[in-house]
Amino acid sequence: MIGLIGRKIGMTQVFDEGGAAIPVSVIEAGPCPVVQVKTEDRDGYNAIQLAFEEIRPTRATLPRLGHFRKAGLPPYRYLQEFPVDDPGAFAAGQLVDVGIFKDSKTIDVTGRTKGRGFQGVIKRHKFKGLRASHGVKKVHRAGGSIGSSAWPSRVRKGVRMAGQMGNKAHHVKNLTVVEVDVENNILLVRGAVPGPRNSILRLTAPAPAQG
Repeated sequence: MIGLIGRKIGMTQVFDEGGAAIPVSVIEAGPCPVVQVKTEDRDGYNAIQLAFEEIRPTRATLPRLGHFRKAGLPPYRYLQEFPVDDPGAFAAGQLVDVGIFKDSKTIDVTGRTKGRGFQGVIKRHKFKGLRASHGVKKVHRAGGSIGSSAWPSRVRKGVRMAGQMGNKAHHVKNLTVVEVDVENNILLVRGAVPGPRNSILRLTAPAPAQG
């Protein structure tokens, strides 16, 4: 598996050779420096740590500064691990850019959905609501009954009710790679990706076959 940390820029559209419009998400993907290489012999698994978005040293804690100093790097805001088959192909301080997706037809994107706050059942679960006549008064957006009569005399788990909506990790698989712009660190993928503008995304794809 290969991967990068990116930032959602927004959405736009491009046109194919036949003139059809393709909705695409614009992602700033990397470049991400390798902070640490983990091997199965030393750590029990093969992976690399990648960082994204450099910050001032005054914005980082001392343990974080020391961790990046070992790799000869300034501190970064985001740090994530990506499993790899051959950790020997990477070294601390090495830059990984969006060019790793040039041979990928599809990628997976993980992000956090937009937070909607506390919402009722109509917006959160698409409930129809109660009718607007025949004695219904001031409860048109209520969820209705939630009980189960005399047995089990409690509200069952999983009943759809009002509550926190959004702000959850969401994983979208097999988004088609439309364009890879290595010079500007831009990746275009077909369709929508989770999260608002400027949110952080985790981009992964199967490693290209060797030979």
